[in-house]
Order: sequence, then structure tokens, then C-alpha cells
Amino acid sequence: MSEVDGARRRIYGRRRGRPLRQGRQRLTETLLPQLCVPLPEAGVLDPETLFPQAVEQVWLEIGFGAGEHLAAQAELHPRIGFIGCEVFENGIARLLSEIDQAALPNIRIHPDDARQLLDALPPQSLGRVFILFPDPWPKLRHHKRRLVATATLDRLAKLMPPGAELRLATDDCDYLVWMLAHLTAHPAFAWMARRAWDWRRRPDDWPPTRYEEKALAAGRQPAFLRFQRR
Repeated sequence: MSEVDGARRRIYGRRRGRPLRQGRQRLTETLLPQLCVPLPEAGVLDPETLFPQAVEQVWLEIGFGAGEHLAAQAELHPRIGFIGCEVFENGIARLLSEIDQAALPNIRIHPDDARQLLDALPPQSLGRVFILFPDPWPKLRHHKRRLVATATLDRLAKLMPPGAELRLATDDCDYLVWMLAHLTAHPAFAWMARRAWDWRRRPDDWPPTRYEEKALAAGRQPAFLRFQRR
């Protein structure tokens, strides 16, 4: 592994949890290869060609966890093509189960570092991007591993046309301050909140996740941020 690859792998944690159930293991062997995004060795990837039917837009979720938000969005928006990035194998397997049971044709998966995919996409190709409850990397020496950073925002700014929306969520107060500091300082993004209620309450079209439920059960109030590409 090169020095660059090694540095890139520091933004996320473990890849594997408990052994997969037999059915989910089967899906990772049979369904996942059909849904994986084929990254080109050279040139750019046209994400609209990944789906069996024409799509109106392509939306991306970086770090989809167990996939419940991604699956719910795909069911709510059948004319949108969705790409989900996740490295945790158990979360990928859960999403595959959702896709299989609900017969969702409009989801594709990149089971590796999201930055590989971002580097392959053409400019202004993403209509919406979700970064929900990313690892806060709370220790000061680990802050450089945080996904929400200037380099990531610069990449997304190139990939999102004016009017596209970036949605973020966190239940970590320090990471919330970090997110707001980076995003409000970035010239490409405008905060859509008009009052405090706008970011303290999850919007109606924003399906809940188990991370939100865990936060609320532990007495932590999640924040829901919406930024628009200028």
C-alpha cells in the first residue's frame, strides 16, 4: 500500500464486525458484484449510466452505515439514482438485504474509500450529497481524519452544480462546531437554515437512522444541517 493510500485509509474505522448471517453472506457474494460501481482506470465515470433506467439526478451518500436512510430515500425517489459509499462490511450486507427485499433498482454501491469515487466523477454530476453521522474522531490528534474538511468540501463543490444540496448530521457537539466552521467559511456553500429550529429538527423528508435513535436514547440531540451549492 502506498503512502497516499495509507493516509487515505485513516478517515474511517473498522471494516468488519460480527460474522455475517448465511443469507447476507450470500448477498455479498452474488448481489454486491452486480451493484458495485466500476471505477475507470482512466478518464471519468458517468454515474447516470450505472442504472438500468434513465434517472433525473444522481444522489450520493458517503458512509451509509446500515443503509436504512439510503434504502428509504431510494424507495421515496424511484427516478433518482443513488450511490452509497461504505467500508463496513456488515453495513453493506444490511443494505444488500434491504435492496433484495424491496427490489430497489436505483442503488449502486462503492464498498471502499469514498474519495476514490469522488475522484472519478465528472463535474456537476451530483444533485444531492448526504454525510450523516460520520465518525467524529474526538481525540485532537485524530481531527485530521475527519471526513468533513476543506479538501472534501473542495471536491464536492466541483461535483455539485449550483442549487444542489449537501445534507449533514451529527450528535457530537464538537464535530457540529467543526462542521459549521468549515462549511460557513467555504465560498461554495450557503447554510439554508433561517432559524434554530431548522437544524435542531430532522426535516420530514429525511428518513431516520439507527444512529439518530441511539443518540436520542443516550440523551444527545442530533443536529441536521442543510447547505446549498452557491
